[in-house]
Amino acid sequence: MDIKIETNVQIEESEVVDLYQANGWSSAQKPDKLMPALLNSDTLVTARIAGKLVGIGNAISDGHLVVYYPHMLVHPTYQGKGIGRKMMELMLSIYDNFHQQMITADVNSVGFYKKMGFERAGTTEPMWIYSGKEH
Repeated sequence: MDIKIETNVQIEESEVVDLYQANGWSSAQKPDKLMPALLNSDTLVTARIAGKLVGIGNAISDGHLVVYYPHMLVHPTYQGKGIGRKMMELMLSIYDNFHQQMITADVNSVGFYKKMGFERAGTTEPMWIYSGKEH
């Protein structure tokens, strides 16, 4: 399986929506907001197999100290094949010298991110103001 991992490449709305729908992410229902959010990221990473988008992730950052990884998805058919690991390794290498790298992991993804070197942030608690009802 030839996996092509790239940063900051062109993406099409239809392929992005398909990937988000396959993963059950509510963002798929808001492509008018999802696409600008992804395209205006500090870094956007994609994974393709034979030209098909099978993974996507992004980073938002202050450019110096802190980076946050809000989205990291791999199509369910291709999960467990190292694609997410390769995308995350690329992101981690880009932001290697940053003071703080942050992610809010879904309970099913905690083990993956622990393997990537993430750990619970001391005694902090994740908090948000969330306008959706999907969670």
